[in-house]
Amino acid sequence: MSRDADALTRRAALLGASAAALVAGAGLPAAAAPRDIGAAVRAALAAARAVTGGRNADYIPYLADVPPELCGVAVVTADGTVDTAGDTGYGFAIESISKVMTLALVMEEIGPEAVRDRIGADPTGLPFNSVIALELHDGKPLSPLVNAGAIATASLVPGATAEEKWRRILAFQSKMAGTGIRLSQEVNRSEQTTNFHNCAIAWLLFSAGALEGDPLVALDVYTRQCSTLVTCSDLAMMGATLANGGVNPATGERVIRAQNVPHILAEMMMEGLYTASGDFAFTVGLPGKSGVGGGIMAVAPGDLAIATFSPPLDDAGNSVRGLVAIAELAKSLNLNIFRG
Repeated sequence: MSRDADALTRRAALLGASAAALVAGAGLPAAAAPRDIGAAVRAALAAARAVTGGRNADYIPYLADVPPELCGVAVVTADGTVDTAGDTGYGFAIESISKVMTLALVMEEIGPEAVRDRIGADPTGLPFNSVIALELHDGKPLSPLVNAGAIATASLVPGATAEEKWRRILAFQSKMAGTGIRLSQEVNRSEQTTNFHNCAIAWLLFSAGALEGDPLVALDVYTRQCSTLVTCSDLAMMGATLANGGVNPATGERVIRAQNVPHILAEMMMEGLYTASGDFAFTVGLPGKSGVGGGIMAVAPGDLAIATFSPPLDDAGNSVRGLVAIAELAKSLNLNIFRG
């Protein structure tokens, strides 16, 4: 085989279906038939809609009122191809999935090692809003993807005021989505008036020296970052930016340094689905991040990203239907990263 043909074959292995045409066009034998991602997305939606159970998060009033029957699935490949099915145009609260974007932003500013030293890189084994996890480790958060670590991460966003920090976060979310993301004043008001537990966490972090600056500023910024609205398609593009090594497939803009992407995906694998993260890694085999607004984002590095939305949650805080849809897609498209 020629050097050019060998290079094309390696590229095909990386990109999967999108590269099958490249191989065929070069006169090379394709290793596998092209994937029909659109059909897989529709099948995953059907499987998800057949599932019952779970309930909307009710400790944030806004989330309790989101229609529970909504369900959507979106896939964006690393080359920017989009496939959707279901309620993928509905704008829902990003909630904890925003932790990934703020983590990426802070890594861009201070580097992954500084993040690991100050916040940690280990699963807590406890609920995402646990105070006990802080107390057991002298006030240091173990992961940027639980509430304590995310509040500490928000405190590290550059800016002299809450507004400066917030504008950076909102701009970064928009760059990852490839479109303008906006704050929902209704979601933010609902969150800011009920975030007493997170307020206690912020003060505990401050008392332990694990927070930069004013704890109430960090809490305000963190709460706002959770209160933006995204669609399934937005979320899938955010994930595809990670799948594409930090470059947004739609805009072509490098949003995240390539060397930071593996660290972000590792954090997602370890703590992205709260206390169910281990089960998700075992059964699905993809880095993921969920939010109590009903969204889940999963990333197949070098290949594609999946986003799902359905409000009813399980006991761990993950969308019941979203978990089913992602598991179906991971199986049908052979996405498990541990298979090599």
